[in-house]
Amino acid sequence: MPTAAEIERALYAWAPRELAASWDNVGLLVGSGSAPVTRVLVALDVTEQAAEEAAARGAELIVAHHPVMNCRWHAVQNVVDDNPQGRTLTKLLKSGVSAICMHTNLDAADGGVNDVLARLLGLERLAPLSEEKIGRVGVLKSEKRLEEFLSDVVKSLHCEGLRYRDGGKPVRKVAVGGGACAEYVEAAIALGCDTFVTGDLKYHEFLDATGVNLIDAGHFETEYPVCEAIAAYLSAEFPGLDVLRSASCRSVVRYYAAPGANGWGAAQTTE
Repeated sequence: MPTAAEIERALYAWAPRELAASWDNVGLLVGSGSAPVTRVLVALDVTEQAAEEAAARGAELIVAHHPVMNCRWHAVQNVVDDNPQGRTLTKLLKSGVSAICMHTNLDAADGGVNDVLARLLGLERLAPLSEEKIGRVGVLKSEKRLEEFLSDVVKSLHCEGLRYRDGGKPVRKVAVGGGACAEYVEAAIALGCDTFVTGDLKYHEFLDATGVNLIDAGHFETEYPVCEAIAAYLSAEFPGLDVLRSASCRSVVRYYAAPGANGWGAAQTTE
């Protein structure tokens, strides 16, 4: 059976550490590298629920995309059970469950987050969106109306809903950025893209983006498909390893629309 360190090395062979952003925290973040692993749980996030699920299902290791400890957002000064991060770390340590996280390095890697996303949306002839290899640019086999492409995005990513700005263009050359990639909108426009699909867009990012169809399909939805690729990779690299997909891994964001609701932004008529 492989050790946690051997699984980490195999994942780095796919998504090298040097591809990660300088601020990022990747690799084996919890546990011992010498710990033997017979069963691994694959999830997008290392949450309290994922830690409980791993222990309940007999997994010694969680492999996830988002770091369980990332000092850019959550500085780790202590491990106490009065906050979600502390409770998660405590549960992992008490249960003897290790955690490996492949974040921005897996965003940039060939066959990683953005390649998976682009191919799910039917894009071909893929190329990096940025110098850091974050995001992808590709083309559809044939031009589509924006409404048709929006429907394809919802179906392909199993979105409960999405937000978008109509840039007044049909869809053919598309940029994608899994997760939160608003900083690459201008790069997509400069490369001649008519459409950009990402997540976590702010109001003013929609307001300022002109000449491009801008689609926020959700942070979770644009990244979650890579979990299948991670599971397939681990199964191929370690045939004797029992690889499980997390049942607790799901988006916590929900969309509500009251029957007959008409938003403020809808066209108004007077009589």
